[in-house]
Amino acid sequence: MVGGVGVERARWRDVFGHGEFRALFLAGILSVAGDQLARVALSVLVYERTQSAGLTALTYALTLIPDLVFGPLLSGFADRYPRRQVMIVTDLARAVVVALMAIEALPLWAVILLLLALQAFGSPFNAARAATLPVVLPGDHYVLGKAANDMVVQFSQVLGFGTGGVIVVAVGVSGGLLLDSGTFLLSAALIAVGLRKRPTPARDNDSDKPRGGYFSDLAAGTSLVLRTPKLRTLVALATIAGFYVTVEGLAVPYADAIGQGKEASGLLLAASPAGAVLGMWLITLLAPERRMKLIGPLAAGACFPLVFCVFEPGLLPTVALWALSGLASAYHLPTSAAFVQAVPDHQRGQAFGVASTALKSSQGLGILLAGALAEPLGPPQALAVMGAVGTLAAITAGAAWARAHRPATDSGKSR
Repeated sequence: MVGGVGVERARWRDVFGHGEFRALFLAGILSVAGDQLARVALSVLVYERTQSAGLTALTYALTLIPDLVFGPLLSGFADRYPRRQVMIVTDLARAVVVALMAIEALPLWAVILLLLALQAFGSPFNAARAATLPVVLPGDHYVLGKAANDMVVQFSQVLGFGTGGVIVVAVGVSGGLLLDSGTFLLSAALIAVGLRKRPTPARDNDSDKPRGGYFSDLAAGTSLVLRTPKLRTLVALATIAGFYVTVEGLAVPYADAIGQGKEASGLLLAASPAGAVLGMWLITLLAPERRMKLIGPLAAGACFPLVFCVFEPGLLPTVALWALSGLASAYHLPTSAAFVQAVPDHQRGQAFGVASTALKSSQGLGILLAGALAEPLGPPQALAVMGAVGTLAAITAGAAWARAHRPATDSGKSR
């Protein structure tokens, strides 16, 4: 039972004692570093060629938006083929794609097409890696392993773009892209050496039945999430991120609204991920079942601090509020763990794609809505509205989670 009574809390040294996890963890670091470096290099490349801020922004958006399509469409490959093989093949493919993008004579339209291909190969890789992690790390070890991975991602948001800019300045755009290609090659080598071979995930109870078509499997994975109350509720809780992620989209105009210069926006942007890192570390100190009970309250806590932005506090109080929001956003860690561990192994890749698409869609829509509200209301007031509505949505989703989780808890006590 996920996070049930009697589950022993894991320790960090136990988690990093798994050799296969170390290989996946290092491969994940390389993937994040490569993605950040590619985004900076491509933004510089497009701006140098076009001198257009609009096309530069569009190129950056293309590093994020395609996941909404490729996520649900391509993640299912992680359920139809051995996941180690999927990760190695997609890493090698991305290495080739990025190396081609480094060719200076390549026309811009070709670079854009290669960028789309890069994102397409990333979806099955991420799904295969996410589905492999709970197999490599049993029980509560998975929660700490996921925490380690998520903390690396948050640190990359704080430091990655600045480091990427320095690298691109030092070695040039083509050099930066070739370095990115190298990170994918090294990731593939780590997985090939550090991860043992496993067969294609078998379906429960009917492994002798022939597997259905790709799109029928895709529909089955989507249906599993939608018709299972526990999974559906966990996805709803994850999408609460769309309310508090709005600080990223409004940091610059908010800084101006409270009488600070644009340079203050960097401090504001760092507040939420810094708080999230601390929150993830703190939540791993709790007993598994305690984490499960805190999912709803923490989801509300990630939104509620934004309500106080309506008073337009100064820079440091705002940093504290946004850091508190980031700290509470650590509820995503047990939410993600409960979701992945509740999905049958043979459908984890597809279910991951569905959940990831829902999360990213909510974040994009939340930022767009907050931007639209900021025009008539002002950035502080827009954030306050999003925080208030998000708090109510989180309370509703949290109550649904308590109902969906209670039967599993009660049955665990009765045994």
